[in-house]
Parts: sequence; C-alpha cells; structure tokens
Amino acid sequence: MYQQLQMQYPIIQAPMAGVTTPKFVAACAEIGILGSIGAGYLDGEQTRSFIQEVKKLTHKPFAVNLFVQEEPRIDVDVLQKARMALQPYYDELGLSPVQSVMSNEVFEGQLQAVLDEQVAVCSFTFGIPSAEVIQRLKDQDVYVVGTATTLDEAIQVEQSGMDAVVLQGGEAGGHRGSFTNPLQLITRENLLQQVAGNISIPIIAAGGIVSKDDVERALAAGARAVQVGTALLVADECEISPLYKNAILQSKAQQTTITYAFTGKAARGLANRFTENMKDAVVAPYPLQHHLTTTIRKESAAQGNPQYLSMWMGENCHLVQQGTVKSIIEKLV
Repeated sequence: MYQQLQMQYPIIQAPMAGVTTPKFVAACAEIGILGSIGAGYLDGEQTRSFIQEVKKLTHKPFAVNLFVQEEPRIDVDVLQKARMALQPYYDELGLSPVQSVMSNEVFEGQLQAVLDEQVAVCSFTFGIPSAEVIQRLKDQDVYVVGTATTLDEAIQVEQSGMDAVVLQGGEAGGHRGSFTNPLQLITRENLLQQVAGNISIPIIAAGGIVSKDDVERALAAGARAVQVGTALLVADECEISPLYKNAILQSKAQQTTITYAFTGKAARGLANRFTENMKDAVVAPYPLQHHLTTTIRKESAAQGNPQYLSMWMGENCHLVQQGTVKSIIEKLV
C-alpha cells in the first residue's frame, strides 16, 4: 500500500467534503501522507477541475472520496414539514425559503473524472458502489477503499472486492459512513477489536486520532494506517473560515453531538442552537435537507454567526493544536 501510494507515514488525511481545497490536499500529499479530495458536494466538472488543480501543486498520488448516491423518495408531506421547521431560521437570517431541492445525478460524472485523470485512490462513503463501478476502477489500477462503522459493514466492503476499508469509530467528526441500520456508535478501539482478524483486507482506523499514542495503539491493534480529520482542520494550510477554526481550538470536552438537522444524514459536529432546537424537528432525507439548509449555513457564515453553522469535528476536538500540516503530522508519528 505505501510503496504504491508513495506514503512516508501510515496516515491518510480525511476527505472532508466542503472543507478540503486543492492547496490543503497537496500540502498533505507533499509531506508524505495521503491527501484526499472530499468530492461529495461537487459535480463531475467540478471534481475534474479540482483534481487538475491538485495535480498542478503536487506530483504525489492522492485520493478522491465519493458519496454513494441514493435517489431519495420525495415525500411531499415530509418535505413540507421539514421546510416549516426551518422557516424561523430563514426569517431570522432574512432569507427566502429554498423552493427547489431536486437532486441531480452527479455520480457518473465524478467517476469519469477519477478515471480520466488517473487518480491513484478512490474511496467511498455511505455505502458500496455497484460491482460494475468497482470493476471499472480496478481495470485502471485505481486503489478502491470503502467505509464501515460496524463489523457487518466491514465484511460487506471486503466481499464487494474493494482493496481496503476505513473503520470509522463513533468518535469521528463529520458524517457517519454507515449504510446499515440501526445507526451504531462503536468506539474506534472496540470496532478495531471486533474487525481485526475477521477480514483480510487492510484496515484504516479513523475517529478521534489526535496523538502519537492514538496512532501507535491503532497500528498495534491491527490497522495498517490511520485517517485523521479534526487534527488537520486547524492546520495553517487548511482554508476553513477563522470562525470554524477558532471554534475547534476553543472547544471543550463533550461539546459535540450527532445531528441529522443539517443534511438529513447523521454527522458529528459542535453542538449549537441549531442542533439543539432541531432535535425533535422533521428532517427531510439526504440530500434534500442538505439543499434546504445550504442558504442558512452560508448566510450564518457571512454574518459570523456560529449558531446555525455545521461545524463538523470529532469528539477529541478539544485536544488538537494549531500548526503546519508538517508539524501536526510530526507530533502524530
């Protein structure tokens, strides 16, 4: 895995959709970890130009992460109730409610960009792509990685023919990669214990990794590499808003929560007024809820108001320290 991907360290930068920029991905690749493009919210053309931008900044291999898309069944009643639950936020921020939430099929365009641009690694979240998709990637020697949050999901990833699996512990920030019900939050260490020895493909451990000790324990427990997200969000090269970066740096223990309110899928982020008020509200299925709340999040960011922003971060957010990508990785190894 390392020789093929020119990795100096057994570390992968988590593919954070909406957060990763070409500069950040390239900076991660350049210091010897695997940089990853979070392409979840991009269409085919945007994915292609993002890949090309990264290639201008580094000659090292990197990964592209795609969301396995499911076409949501649009229940007009649920959609209406979800809109009504968001109305107070539209009003408060002076926005007109989102009318159109038709999700367009972008997966094929993204996949074609990955193939055309000869990307080294393609990883998937929210499920398992079709056998045909996996075969197309493997025919071009792309290293294919799945995401799992339980032993059952990890076994399914292996059976699908993918090359490796990211085991996402319950501590992880951002979207849960789960694709089976019910949603389970198993700690990284317990999940590793359950899965190691039960599958033969390489395991990449993710969730709450912020120290050298975390990395060493994961590798000793059977992981071949670790995936790091929150600890790298505060890197100098990471181009998230100062509002978001400061929220991570000023966070305290137990300030994160799992919420469906922003996108319709379970995700871990900083608890705020929005996650609190929306706890019992009707939420449209993903990606409809994502479209319904996009303007709320954009306007909230523009106004410097952290209360209605999705600030994804892992449970150990209070332990991360600012620095360059290089200095952060050096502390981990």
